[in-house]
Amino acid sequence: MDERLRRVSDFEREEAVGALRDDLLAGRLTLDEFSERVGTAYGARVGAELARLREGLPEHLGARARRPRMRLSVSAFGHLVRRGRLRLPRRTLAISVFADVDLDLREAEIDTRRVTVHVYTLVGNVDVYLPEGIDVEVGGLIVFGRRRDWGRDMARAAGPALRVRAHGLFGTVDVWRVPTGVHGTYGEVIAQLEAQQRELSA
Repeated sequence: MDERLRRVSDFEREEAVGALRDDLLAGRLTLDEFSERVGTAYGARVGAELARLREGLPEHLGARARRPRMRLSVSAFGHLVRRGRLRLPRRTLAISVFADVDLDLREAEIDTRRVTVHVYTLVGNVDVYLPEGIDVEVGGLIVFGRRRDWGRDMARAAGPALRVRAHGLFGTVDVWRVPTGVHGTYGEVIAQLEAQQRELSA
């Protein structure tokens, strides 16, 4: 029987996702790329579909060990945008003081299977953008402000875990789970997700 047409098992799907997780931790995939390929893996029916998951990736070599460190982003009386292939260590810190911060982690790379993003705002606004399908836990305390969690929680147990801890005084922190295929300026992305949230609430 042609291996490409052979039906795959749940074990093989989980094995493929485990290999993708190692590629993510090694820096070969971003969070968004990982989320998209994991969705394809769980939907795969035959060997050819699983084989396509490795396109552009080397043979499974496992994750490279990297020394953990902290990433710090600070904005005061301005507007800070952090995006692209950022490498997130175990702890990431974003601080907004009378400022706006757009922390776009959709193309981020991570060092460990558990990452915590600490957000502190004083009379400011912080928007955190994450790919849909990543295990995200949002918590923290905002005094005289608000913390909102947008989008659908479609996490899968095999993926990395990411925690967002938001703390603020007279501030706003929004965590946006962005589906693959939603593009545009941050304002356009937010408008699409708000419309999606209204549809889910209707």
